[in-house]
Amino acid sequence: MRKHRFQKWLPAAGLALLGIFLLGFTTDAYAAVNGQQAVQFAPDKETKKRRADSMSWVKLHKQFPRTFLLNGPRHSKRIALTFDDAPDPKYTPLILDILAQHDVCATFFVVGNRATHYPAIVKRIHNEGHIIGNHSYDHAVLSTLSLMNYQKQIWRTDAIITNLIGYSPHFIRPPYGELLPQQVKWSKQSGFAIVNWDVDSVDWKNNPSSALVLRNIKKTLQPGSIILQHAGGGIGQNLYGTVNALPQLIRLLHSKGYELVTLPELLGQPAAR
Repeated sequence: MRKHRFQKWLPAAGLALLGIFLLGFTTDAYAAVNGQQAVQFAPDKETKKRRADSMSWVKLHKQFPRTFLLNGPRHSKRIALTFDDAPDPKYTPLILDILAQHDVCATFFVVGNRATHYPAIVKRIHNEGHIIGNHSYDHAVLSTLSLMNYQKQIWRTDAIITNLIGYSPHFIRPPYGELLPQQVKWSKQSGFAIVNWDVDSVDWKNNPSSALVLRNIKKTLQPGSIILQHAGGGIGQNLYGTVNALPQLIRLLHSKGYELVTLPELLGQPAAR
Protein backbone atom coordinates (compact mmCIF):
# COMPACT_ATOMS: atom_id res chain seq x y z
CA MET A 1 0.00 0.00 0.00
CA ARG A 2 1.35 3.40 -0.87
CA LYS A 3 2.01 5.59 2.17
CA HIS A 4 1.31 9.31 2.31
CA ARG A 5 2.84 11.82 4.74
CA PHE A 6 1.10 15.05 5.58
CA GLN A 7 1.51 17.83 8.09
CA LYS A 8 -0.09 17.21 11.46
CA TRP A 9 -2.28 20.31 11.20
CA LEU A 10 -4.41 21.52 8.30
CA PRO A 11 -7.36 23.91 8.26
CA ALA A 12 -10.72 22.18 8.45
CA ALA A 13 -11.64 23.06 4.87
CA GLY A 14 -8.32 21.73 3.65
CA LEU A 15 -8.88 18.46 5.46
CA ALA A 16 -12.29 18.04 3.84
CA LEU A 17 -10.83 18.55 0.36
CA LEU A 18 -7.96 16.25 1.21
CA GLY A 19 -10.37 13.49 2.23
CA ILE A 20 -12.20 13.75 -1.09
CA PHE A 21 -8.90 13.56 -2.97
CA LEU A 22 -7.66 10.54 -1.05
CA LEU A 23 -10.92 8.65 -1.54
CA GLY A 24 -10.26 8.55 -5.27
CA PHE A 25 -6.48 8.38 -5.14
CA THR A 26 -6.25 5.28 -2.99
CA THR A 27 -8.74 3.11 -4.87
CA ASP A 28 -5.88 1.23 -6.50
CA ALA A 29 -4.12 0.39 -3.26
CA TYR A 30 -3.97 -2.91 -1.42
CA ALA A 31 -5.87 -3.20 1.86
CA ALA A 32 -5.99 -5.84 4.56
CA VAL A 33 -9.25 -7.78 4.78
CA ASN A 34 -9.61 -10.53 7.36
CA GLY A 35 -5.83 -10.78 7.48
CA GLN A 36 -5.54 -11.20 3.68
CA GLN A 37 -4.42 -8.79 1.00
CA ALA A 38 -7.11 -7.73 -1.45
CA VAL A 39 -6.95 -5.64 -4.61
CA GLN A 40 -9.00 -2.51 -5.12
CA PHE A 41 -9.51 -1.42 -8.68
CA ALA A 42 -9.00 2.09 -10.02
CA PRO A 43 -11.87 3.81 -11.84
CA ASP A 44 -11.63 3.47 -15.60
CA LYS A 45 -11.48 7.24 -16.22
CA GLU A 46 -8.57 7.59 -13.81
CA THR A 47 -6.82 4.65 -15.43
CA LYS A 48 -7.22 6.12 -18.90
CA LYS A 49 -5.94 9.51 -17.74
CA ARG A 50 -2.80 8.03 -16.15
CA ARG A 51 -2.19 5.93 -19.25
CA ALA A 52 -2.46 8.98 -21.53
CA ASP A 53 -0.19 10.99 -19.25
CA SER A 54 2.58 8.39 -19.46
CA MET A 55 2.54 6.99 -22.99
CA SER A 56 -0.21 5.51 -25.11
CA TRP A 57 -0.42 1.77 -25.66
CA VAL A 58 -0.32 2.31 -29.41
CA LYS A 59 2.95 4.24 -29.20
CA LEU A 60 4.47 1.66 -26.88
CA HIS A 61 3.48 -1.15 -29.25
CA LYS A 62 5.05 0.71 -32.19
CA GLN A 63 8.23 1.29 -30.21
CA PHE A 64 8.37 -2.28 -28.86
CA PRO A 65 6.38 -4.38 -31.36
CA ARG A 66 7.44 -7.79 -29.98
CA THR A 67 7.56 -6.74 -26.34
CA PHE A 68 4.47 -4.59 -25.69
CA LEU A 69 1.50 -6.56 -27.00
CA LEU A 70 -2.25 -5.99 -27.11
CA ASN A 71 -3.49 -8.81 -29.33
CA GLY A 72 -2.48 -11.73 -31.50
CA PRO A 73 -2.66 -12.16 -35.29
CA ARG A 74 -5.95 -11.05 -36.82
CA HIS A 75 -5.94 -13.55 -39.68
CA SER A 76 -6.76 -16.57 -37.51
CA LYS A 77 -9.87 -17.17 -35.39
CA ARG A 78 -7.99 -17.72 -32.17
CA ILE A 79 -8.64 -15.98 -28.86
CA ALA A 80 -6.87 -16.00 -25.49
CA LEU A 81 -8.72 -15.88 -22.18
CA THR A 82 -6.65 -14.15 -19.49
CA PHE A 83 -7.38 -13.73 -15.79
CA ASP A 84 -5.69 -11.19 -13.53
CA ASP A 85 -5.16 -11.08 -9.75
CA ALA A 86 -4.84 -14.80 -9.10
CA PRO A 87 -4.67 -16.68 -6.84
CA ASP A 88 -7.88 -16.07 -4.91
CA PRO A 89 -9.35 -18.79 -2.66
CA LYS A 90 -12.93 -17.89 -3.55
CA TYR A 91 -13.00 -17.24 -7.29
CA THR A 92 -9.92 -18.84 -8.83
CA PRO A 93 -10.98 -22.46 -8.05
CA LEU A 94 -14.45 -21.80 -9.51
CA ILE A 95 -12.91 -20.50 -12.73
CA LEU A 96 -10.51 -23.45 -12.89
CA ASP A 97 -13.41 -25.88 -12.46
CA ILE A 98 -15.28 -24.35 -15.41
CA LEU A 99 -12.22 -24.30 -17.66
CA ALA A 100 -11.58 -27.97 -16.84
CA GLN A 101 -15.19 -28.89 -17.63
CA HIS A 102 -14.86 -27.30 -21.08
CA ASP A 103 -11.29 -28.51 -21.72
CA VAL A 104 -10.03 -24.94 -22.16
CA CYS A 105 -6.62 -23.60 -21.10
CA ALA A 106 -6.13 -19.94 -20.23
CA THR A 107 -3.45 -17.60 -18.91
CA PHE A 108 -3.42 -16.41 -15.29
CA PHE A 109 -1.49 -13.36 -14.13
CA VAL A 110 -0.36 -13.93 -10.56
CA VAL A 111 0.20 -11.34 -7.82
CA GLY A 112 3.28 -12.26 -5.81
CA ASN A 113 2.04 -11.69 -2.28
CA ARG A 114 -1.17 -13.56 -3.05
CA ALA A 115 0.88 -16.48 -4.31
CA THR A 116 2.67 -16.65 -0.97
CA HIS A 117 -0.72 -16.95 0.79
CA TYR A 118 -2.19 -19.53 -1.61
CA PRO A 119 0.65 -21.52 -3.18
CA ALA A 120 -1.52 -24.60 -3.70
CA ILE A 121 -3.81 -22.67 -6.04
CA VAL A 122 -0.83 -21.47 -8.10
CA LYS A 123 0.35 -25.06 -8.39
CA ARG A 124 -3.14 -26.16 -9.41
CA ILE A 125 -3.24 -23.53 -12.18
CA HIS A 126 0.06 -24.85 -13.50
CA ASN A 127 -0.78 -28.54 -13.09
CA GLU A 128 -4.01 -28.16 -15.06
CA GLY A 129 -2.15 -26.87 -18.10
CA HIS A 130 -2.70 -23.13 -17.80
CA ILE A 131 0.02 -20.53 -18.34
CA ILE A 132 1.17 -18.28 -15.51
CA GLY A 133 2.34 -14.70 -15.89
CA ASN A 134 3.75 -12.03 -13.57
CA HIS A 135 1.30 -9.38 -12.26
CA SER A 136 3.69 -7.57 -9.86
CA TYR A 137 4.22 -8.28 -6.17
CA ASP A 138 1.51 -6.14 -4.58
CA HIS A 139 -0.56 -4.74 -7.47
CA ALA A 140 1.35 -1.47 -7.52
CA VAL A 141 0.79 1.21 -10.14
CA LEU A 142 4.10 0.41 -11.82
CA SER A 143 4.21 3.57 -13.91
CA THR A 144 4.60 5.58 -10.68
CA LEU A 145 7.70 3.63 -9.60
CA SER A 146 11.37 4.19 -10.27
CA LEU A 147 13.02 1.69 -12.58
CA MET A 148 14.73 0.05 -9.60
CA ASN A 149 11.48 -0.38 -7.70
CA TYR A 150 9.78 -1.69 -10.82
CA GLN A 151 12.54 -4.29 -11.14
CA LYS A 152 12.05 -5.28 -7.50
CA GLN A 153 8.31 -5.84 -8.11
CA ILE A 154 9.05 -8.11 -11.05
CA TRP A 155 12.00 -10.06 -9.62
CA ARG A 156 10.32 -10.68 -6.25
CA THR A 157 7.23 -12.14 -7.92
CA ASP A 158 9.36 -14.02 -10.43
CA ALA A 159 11.23 -15.78 -7.63
CA ILE A 160 7.98 -16.77 -5.88
CA ILE A 161 6.41 -18.17 -9.05
CA THR A 162 9.57 -19.94 -10.18
CA ASN A 163 9.84 -21.65 -6.81
CA LEU A 164 6.25 -22.89 -7.09
CA ILE A 165 6.03 -24.03 -10.72
CA GLY A 166 9.63 -24.43 -11.86
CA TYR A 167 9.86 -21.75 -14.54
CA SER A 168 10.32 -17.99 -14.78
CA PRO A 169 7.25 -16.52 -16.56
CA HIS A 170 7.94 -14.78 -19.85
CA PHE A 171 4.80 -12.66 -19.73
CA ILE A 172 4.19 -9.62 -17.52
CA ARG A 173 0.88 -7.82 -17.21
CA PRO A 174 1.20 -4.53 -15.34
CA PRO A 175 -1.71 -3.67 -13.04
CA TYR A 176 -4.04 -1.25 -14.87
CA GLY A 177 -1.98 -1.90 -18.02
CA GLU A 178 0.44 0.91 -17.20
CA LEU A 179 4.17 1.01 -17.84
CA LEU A 180 6.71 3.65 -18.77
CA PRO A 181 8.91 3.27 -21.87
CA GLN A 182 12.07 2.72 -19.82
CA GLN A 183 10.29 -0.07 -17.91
CA VAL A 184 9.26 -1.75 -21.15
CA LYS A 185 12.81 -1.41 -22.47
CA TRP A 186 14.27 -3.06 -19.36
CA SER A 187 11.66 -5.83 -19.58
CA LYS A 188 12.69 -6.54 -23.17
CA GLN A 189 16.37 -6.63 -22.24
CA SER A 190 15.59 -9.03 -19.38
CA GLY A 191 13.69 -11.49 -21.56
CA PHE A 192 10.12 -10.53 -20.66
CA ALA A 193 7.15 -9.53 -22.81
CA ILE A 194 4.38 -7.17 -21.70
CA VAL A 195 0.88 -8.37 -22.58
CA ASN A 196 -2.14 -6.14 -22.07
CA TRP A 197 -5.46 -6.71 -23.89
CA ASP A 198 -7.84 -5.46 -26.56
CA VAL A 199 -11.07 -6.77 -24.97
CA ASP A 200 -11.98 -5.62 -21.46
CA SER A 201 -14.80 -7.49 -19.73
CA VAL A 202 -14.94 -4.63 -17.20
CA ASP A 203 -15.70 -7.27 -14.59
CA TRP A 204 -13.79 -5.22 -12.02
CA LYS A 205 -16.26 -2.31 -12.06
CA ASN A 206 -19.44 -2.19 -9.96
CA ASN A 207 -19.88 -5.98 -9.69
CA PRO A 208 -21.50 -6.48 -13.11
CA SER A 209 -23.95 -9.24 -13.97
CA SER A 210 -22.95 -12.08 -16.26
CA ALA A 211 -25.06 -10.52 -19.02
CA LEU A 212 -23.16 -7.25 -18.76
CA VAL A 213 -19.81 -9.05 -18.71
CA LEU A 214 -20.74 -10.83 -21.94
CA ARG A 215 -21.95 -7.60 -23.58
CA ASN A 216 -18.69 -5.87 -22.68
CA ILE A 217 -16.65 -8.67 -24.19
CA LYS A 218 -18.65 -8.80 -27.43
CA LYS A 219 -18.16 -5.06 -28.06
CA THR A 220 -14.56 -5.35 -29.31
CA LEU A 221 -14.15 -9.09 -29.83
CA GLN A 222 -12.37 -10.13 -33.03
CA PRO A 223 -9.85 -12.72 -34.24
CA GLY A 224 -6.63 -12.52 -32.25
CA SER A 225 -8.26 -10.87 -29.24
CA ILE A 226 -6.85 -11.07 -25.73
CA ILE A 227 -9.73 -10.94 -23.24
CA LEU A 228 -9.19 -9.38 -19.81
CA GLN A 229 -11.07 -10.93 -16.89
CA HIS A 230 -10.28 -11.35 -13.20
CA ALA A 231 -9.79 -14.43 -11.05
CA GLY A 232 -9.37 -12.52 -7.80
CA GLY A 233 -11.44 -9.90 -6.04
CA GLY A 234 -10.75 -6.94 -3.80
CA ILE A 235 -12.70 -5.16 -1.11
CA GLY A 236 -16.40 -5.33 -1.93
CA GLN A 237 -15.60 -7.17 -5.15
CA ASN A 238 -18.09 -9.71 -6.46
CA LEU A 239 -16.82 -11.71 -9.43
CA TYR A 240 -19.77 -14.07 -9.78
CA GLY A 241 -20.64 -12.17 -12.95
CA THR A 242 -17.35 -13.42 -14.42
CA VAL A 243 -17.81 -16.94 -13.07
CA ASN A 244 -21.37 -17.25 -14.35
CA ALA A 245 -20.55 -15.69 -17.72
CA LEU A 246 -17.60 -17.99 -18.40
CA PRO A 247 -19.48 -21.13 -19.56
CA GLN A 248 -21.69 -18.95 -21.78
CA LEU A 249 -18.63 -17.17 -23.18
CA ILE A 250 -16.87 -20.44 -24.01
CA ARG A 251 -19.96 -21.80 -25.76
CA LEU A 252 -20.43 -18.53 -27.66
CA LEU A 253 -16.84 -18.46 -28.88
CA HIS A 254 -16.95 -22.09 -29.95
CA SER A 255 -20.23 -21.52 -31.80
CA LYS A 256 -18.58 -18.72 -33.77
CA GLY A 257 -15.67 -20.96 -34.73
CA TYR A 258 -13.07 -19.51 -32.37
CA GLU A 259 -10.29 -21.62 -30.91
CA LEU A 260 -9.47 -20.76 -27.30
CA VAL A 261 -5.70 -20.82 -26.72
CA THR A 262 -3.07 -19.70 -24.24
CA LEU A 263 -0.90 -16.62 -24.78
CA PRO A 264 2.14 -18.61 -25.94
CA GLU A 265 -0.04 -20.29 -28.57
CA LEU A 266 -1.66 -17.02 -29.66
CA LEU A 267 1.51 -14.91 -29.73
CA GLY A 268 4.07 -17.48 -30.78
CA GLN A 269 6.24 -16.73 -27.76
CA PRO A 270 7.39 -19.06 -24.97
CA ALA A 271 5.74 -19.37 -21.58
CA ALA A 272 9.10 -19.35 -19.83
CA ARG A 273 11.67 -16.57 -19.94
